[in-house]
Amino acid sequence: MKRKPRFQGGLTEEQLTTAWQSASLLLAYPDHQLPDHLDLIHRASRQLPDRVGEPLGATVGRLADTPIAELEADYVETFDSRRRHNLFLTYFAHGDTRKRGVALLRFKQTYLASGYELTDNELPDHLCVVLEYAATIDHTRGRQLLLDHRAGLELLRLALTDTGSRWAGAVEAVTATLPPLQGNEVEAIRRLAAEGPPAEEVGLTPYATPAFDTGPAMPNPGAPTPLPMPTFPGAR
Repeated sequence: MKRKPRFQGGLTEEQLTTAWQSASLLLAYPDHQLPDHLDLIHRASRQLPDRVGEPLGATVGRLADTPIAELEADYVETFDSRRRHNLFLTYFAHGDTRKRGVALLRFKQTYLASGYELTDNELPDHLCVVLEYAATIDHTRGRQLLLDHRAGLELLRLALTDTGSRWAGAVEAVTATLPPLQGNEVEAIRRLAAEGPPAEEVGLTPYATPAFDTGPAMPNPGAPTPLPMPTFPGAR
């Protein structure tokens, strides 16, 4: 019997697909499809190692049985009103500076290298977009995007945990799929937490804002619990 390939950390490709797609669905703007998604994610999380499945299940539990209108308001308050809760990964390293435009272009080029062309509705560094790409298009390149922006991802996890956010478990699950932090990475997170992102206000006009097509995207037929595509509220 052929053994399933495993990434560093002991997760199979199927488990990474499930973990990243589940987190992407949980971190997307809540809509009327959320209750159905939560049921699927709850069942899928049981097929994952505890360090990944339990925080996903915790987020499912905190989203369940909550009116959508309340979740919508909480989502906006959480992710649109607080700098440290930013779901755009390049923001942590570059803020609103010229360097961020270049970083966004690198995301787009990574997607193109996998044969995936973005359109015009969502910035490519949105965590939900990156996770969906990593889950359904290219595990290796998607994982590298997460690793390249590990400090910001960990700062997001810490900030959501500190405020007791209902979405903290989804980000914790993502970081649990990555290798343990090394000394220089820990220092980078401490520095970012102390200093925050750069504050140069220059806009992003040199960059043509790409989007992420939420239609079918190379499903993995071996996944034990197929999950739907997430929906995105658009760049705000």
